[in-house]
Order: sequence, then C-alpha cells, then structure tokens
Amino acid sequence: MEAQQLAESLEAGLLDMQSRPDDKALIDRVFRDLHTLKGSGAMFGHVELSQFLHHFETAFEAVREGAFPVTPALIALCLRARDHVVALLDGGGPEAGAPLLAELGAMVSSVGDGAADASDGWRLSFHLAPDCLILGARPQGLLDELRTLGATDVEVLTDRLPDLAAIEPDRLWLGWRMRLPGNLTEDQIREVFIFNDGGLDLDLQRDGVPEAGAPDDPATVTGPSAAPSRDRAMMRVPAERLDEMMDRVGELVIAEARLAELALRSGDPQLVGVAEEIQRLATGMRETTMSIRMTPIETITGRFRRLVHDLNDSLGKQIVLEIEGEDTELDKTVIELLADPLLHLIRNSADHGLEAAEDRRALGKPDAGTIRLSARYSGAEVVISLSDDGRGLDLGRIRARAEERGLVAPDAELEESELRAMILHPGFSTAETVTELSGRGVGMDVVKRTVEQLRGSIEVDSEPGHGTQIDMRLPLTLAIIDGLLVEIGGERYTIPLAAVEHISELPEAHADGSRGSRFLNIRDQLVPFLRMRDLLGCEGQAGPWQKVVVVTAGELRVGLTVDRIIGSSQTVIKQLTPLHAALKTFSGATVLGDGSVALILDVPQLVAFGQTRDSTEAA
Repeated sequence: MEAQQLAESLEAGLLDMQSRPDDKALIDRVFRDLHTLKGSGAMFGHVELSQFLHHFETAFEAVREGAFPVTPALIALCLRARDHVVALLDGGGPEAGAPLLAELGAMVSSVGDGAADASDGWRLSFHLAPDCLILGARPQGLLDELRTLGATDVEVLTDRLPDLAAIEPDRLWLGWRMRLPGNLTEDQIREVFIFNDGGLDLDLQRDGVPEAGAPDDPATVTGPSAAPSRDRAMMRVPAERLDEMMDRVGELVIAEARLAELALRSGDPQLVGVAEEIQRLATGMRETTMSIRMTPIETITGRFRRLVHDLNDSLGKQIVLEIEGEDTELDKTVIELLADPLLHLIRNSADHGLEAAEDRRALGKPDAGTIRLSARYSGAEVVISLSDDGRGLDLGRIRARAEERGLVAPDAELEESELRAMILHPGFSTAETVTELSGRGVGMDVVKRTVEQLRGSIEVDSEPGHGTQIDMRLPLTLAIIDGLLVEIGGERYTIPLAAVEHISELPEAHADGSRGSRFLNIRDQLVPFLRMRDLLGCEGQAGPWQKVVVVTAGELRVGLTVDRIIGSSQTVIKQLTPLHAALKTFSGATVLGDGSVALILDVPQLVAFGQTRDSTEAA
C-alpha cells in the first residue's frame, strides 16, 4: 500500500516537473520518493526493485545536483522507469529494467561524479538497537541496500558481544563496518536507516584525516541517527473495514430510530431523555464515519495527467489538462467508480473533440487544445464537469446516425438536448474511423450507467466549433442522508432533505386535479408540479390540506404534492433489488423506526420528468 502511494507520488512529481523544471523543492521531493521506495524494497527483501531504484536514483542525482537539466525527454524516460517500478511491485519480471537504466545512463553520461570526490570515500560503522529483532528489523536487508550503494570491505563488529552465558538469542549484539563510495551524499547513507533510527549507534566519516577540533563537522555523524522522524499520527486502514464500519453505523441509526419511536410511545420522560442522548451520539458517530470515508478528487487526478502526457505523443497533438477543485471530497466508493468513466471522457475529448494543431490554427485557435476537469459543491451534490475547446458535437451527424440505427424516426421532432444525449446510447458513435482510443461507441453508455448507478445525473452541452461540456451531478455519499418523511396515499416516502428548497400549502385552486394549471407561483416564479398521488397510482381522494414540496436538481425545480409532512430523520439508504431497480421514480429504500420500509424518491428523475412533460405539453 505504502509503495503504491509512493509510486503515485513519484509520477505526480515527475509530471509537475514539466511545468516547473527549475523547482528545486519539487526535484528533491521526487528524489526522496525514489530513495524511500528503494529503502522499502530493501527492507522487505525486494532486491530487484531495490537495485533498479538504486541505479534510477543515481542517474537522477545528476538532476538533483543541477548538473543535468530537466527536459521533456528526461521526464518521459523517468515515467517509463516509474512504470517498471510499478510492474515490479505487481510481481513482474526485471527484464525491462536494464534497457531503461542504459538509456538513463546514456542521457546523463556527460555528468561528472558531482561535488564529492569519488576517491575520498566514506567509513561507516553502526550498531542497531539491541531489541531491534523483536521489533521486526532485518539487518540483512540493510546490508543488501548498503551493498547496492557500493559498500565494500564489510566487516562484522563483535566488540559488544557478551559472554556465552549472558547471550540472549532474541537480541542483536553484532555491528558492522564498511567503506562506501565518495560520490554518495551523507543523506543517501543516513536515509538507509530511516526505519531503524530508534537506538541506532552510527559513526560516519570521510576517509582521510578529519579537521582538528571539529566535533560538529556535518560530515561526521555519531550516536543516534539524525534521520527525520516519521509521522506516527497516521494510520492506514483497509477499505473493507471502513465499509463495515459504515454498515454498522447504518444499523445503529436504524436502531436509534426504533428506540426514539418506542420512547415517544411510552411517554416515559427518562426513556425519552436517553433516546435523545443516543440520537445525539449516533448523529456524531455518523458524521465522523462519513468524514473518514470522504476522499478528495485529487486522489485520482494523477492518472488523468499521466494519460494526457502520453496522449500528446500518441496522437501528435498539443493537449493541456487543467484541473480545478482537486480538494473537493466525495465518498470513497463514488471516487473509485468515477475513475474509469473520467478516463474515457478525457480520451474521447483528446481523440475526437480536439482538432490537430494546423486545423486549430486555421480556425484562429491556439495550437494547444485544452481539456478542463472541474469539481465543485452544489448543495448535497458534487458537480464534476469535463469540457474541451474542440470542434463540438455535429448535431446533424448525430441525427443521421440515430435515424440509421432506428433510434429516432425520420419525422420525429427532437430538442437539441435530446440529440446531444444520443451519444450516451450503447454503441452510438459518429466517428468515421475507429482508433486505438475510441470510435467503437463503447464507453459513453458506461459513463451514463455508472453515473446512474451512483444515483446521479449527466448532461451534455456543446457549441459547434467551440467545444463540448459534460456535467455529472453526484451525491456526496451513498450511505446515510438526512431525509424528509412524507405521506402519499397512506404510504410513507422519503425525500432527500438536501434537495428540498421550499414547503407550502397547495393552493385551493389546484386542489382539484381535474382542472387548473400545472404550474405554481413560488416566490414570483412559475414552477411545474407533479401530483404524486396520480404518478404513484394511489386510490381514493386526497385530503383537503395537501402540501407542495419544491425540490431542486441543478438549476431546475419541480413541486411534488404530498398528503402530509411527517418530519425529518436520518435515512440509511438500502439498494433496491434488481427486480425494482428499473423503477426510475425511486433511488432506494430505508427502514423506519417501526420496522416498516419507506421508498426514497429519486429527485433528479422526478425533476427531469416534470420538465420534460411540461415542455411536451407546451409544444
């Protein structure tokens, strides 16, 4: 896990170096990632990984010392070397490593040995903490790593070995002494012991006569290692444990709701007080657990930047990727499911959306095309947008292709938004040629299906000659929400509270469903409304005091008529069975305090239905 994160950090640093080639702090960060990866490989006996990274690090040392400039060719080669590191971590063979190291060596062959004279080597002796074996240390791994650095004349030190009767078999009594090449820096040697600094006794000196009266000479290190301490405030937890914790919190919320209902029925003030206290604690537990599961978008943007870097070469185009709102957080499950759809959208924009440099020049556009990925909060949703400044969608070609496939009748009248949405149909493509990246019509329907699986919505907008934008609206979490419990036709339903904008009485003029407008005047704006009793097929007559719950999805609003407002509550979302998943009116279900089930209304679907119905009637 840690090695994979270091590999991702290494890739991000190399990509950042493209725009900041002179950033010394950034170059040092990349070097630290290389060195820490090498140390981790040596510690866990991954000799091939450690040896490859040692030579990779040696070549990169020239860049760190300013002896070799950061160039696009160097970055491309280092990224290939990083890919080989990932392959080794995944159990791949070392065969591809030698050619990469040869290329790196040839690229920086003009670089000298650096500031230090190679003939002026280091003398190193060290003793690890006596109890290091109990704590899991592996001296052999340290020695292997030191050998990869070029250690010679390795000797075992037995000066601290006690008498045979006093030897404890689980304690380390031996030390080691050796010589190391002079072109190594002090930090390179000291960082070998980064994971064994507790109780370490280390002596490091340059060969030759040290300066008299210089006990604080930075080239001499004695006593405990000065290696930087690691941040021990962090703890890595397997994702499945977080999922299990979320499930338990969900069950706790359901049990708390049942307790509150029983306490209310009993009328016992002490029981009511205890129920309220448990409700407060359950709410705090829910919020804490939710915050643990929240993950910033930036955890997946690194792979997008690498994709665009590679597409620049494979497509022969100049592409710039701009990312905004990387600190926007979503539930980890949402983040994981979004990665592949976003990769497809970026590939599609690069391959089919952006024009070649000469075509852009003829249109008065800059040679480099821009793909922009942005994320922002919108109430209880996150809006993720992927746009480009390319050629845009050809609605005429889309219409012709839709008619050819029988998706649209030749005489059918369609709105532009409906035509743009055609690209989301399975197998739909207007590409004249199929490339290695796209053109087969697979992918866009997967994007739509993934967004709908996450209870979100997707919209396509485009301006011919100026580009295309795809907006995905997604809930912050898939587990627990605050819900508004309502009654419709004697049954209870839940509306996500974050989508509720306004609640009012249904005007008497609209109480009779057989007459009257389908619009309400809400705060001087006409808002379409749906009679939920009719939509759900409820029998009987509605009561005299119906309510209107105005809900929003993006910039659109619609009113939902309900018989009664029951109140708000924490809602644990349970997925519908495959048999009921096709019902677009509902996004899930929840268990109420009395053990009964309430369906959760799918607000985006209802808003879209209301807007479409009224547009059709207006036409």
